[in-house]
Amino acid sequence: MKIAMIMSKSARKRVISQKAMDRFSLFGEVIVNDTEDTSPEQVKKVIEGADIAVTSWGNTNLTGDILDCAPGLKLVVHAAGSIKPIVSDELWERGIRVTGSPKPLGEGVAETALGLTITASKNVFALSKNIAGGGWSEGKENIRELFDLTVGVIGAGWAGKHYIRLLNNFSVDILMYDPFVSKETANALGAEKAEFEEVLKKSDILSIHAPSIPETYHMINTDTLKLMKRDAVLINTARGSIIDEKALYDHMAAGGLKYACLDVTDPEPPAPDHPLRSLPNVIFTPHLAGLAANGLQKIGIHAAREIEKFLKGEKPDCEVTREMLATMA
Repeated sequence: MKIAMIMSKSARKRVISQKAMDRFSLFGEVIVNDTEDTSPEQVKKVIEGADIAVTSWGNTNLTGDILDCAPGLKLVVHAAGSIKPIVSDELWERGIRVTGSPKPLGEGVAETALGLTITASKNVFALSKNIAGGGWSEGKENIRELFDLTVGVIGAGWAGKHYIRLLNNFSVDILMYDPFVSKETANALGAEKAEFEEVLKKSDILSIHAPSIPETYHMINTDTLKLMKRDAVLINTARGSIIDEKALYDHMAAGGLKYACLDVTDPEPPAPDHPLRSLPNVIFTPHLAGLAANGLQKIGIHAAREIEKFLKGEKPDCEVTREMLATMA
């Protein structure tokens, strides 16, 4: 068994710890790309004769001429975000299976969203600024606990589902909108499936976990923002394109929403003079929700587990089919 890590040296160091590398070595011979070069010519050298290929950020499409160098390739594990940069029709046509890393990335997103949920509810952002300016408890009256509130979740992929599981530790009602998830699955997670407009109207906190696809483009806009409670919290750790930022600015400048917590924008970063930067109740973070720093190495452990499942004849947790691509970011 030959496993080819065709990502760049720096990408490998970001996501593959020594602990993970030791696990890979149990499966067979591990060949690494020990350069920063991920050109087709370099990838062909590393992938030659491989049974399994591991990709990451910086890799491009695995086209037919690359795959010709590994006629026995059976599995590609993408140790990064979206698999779209690395997949090609040739992969599917040759029966090569593909799995990604949305599970560990989704867990990081969900945990970040929960942190924003708690800090926004507790009014931490405004209180901290007030104290830094010489005040103390002004604004403390606006604190809300995660009790007897309604939390809306838009999108129930890996991140949305994990966010719901985390919320089950609190006494809140959870409404979920996802046209691809059944009522029974929602109930099993601890949520109630609802239509989009109902989720907007009833939620005290709205957390977005939907993919960036044509159907979700600017789904938060002038009309849908008007449906939300004026003291609601909006959290977006998904994709910036889901929110019409001009509409969000106009709505919040007019007094709508308690907070908008944005880990993603469209484009990134927002322009230095972006009007949303001027609003004190818009909280920005620099697209850190997925995984950051040491957390990125969760991906390597996940990739090793996916290979282990595959070798045991089990279905990898995050296996992707060509038909699934249209619903993915």
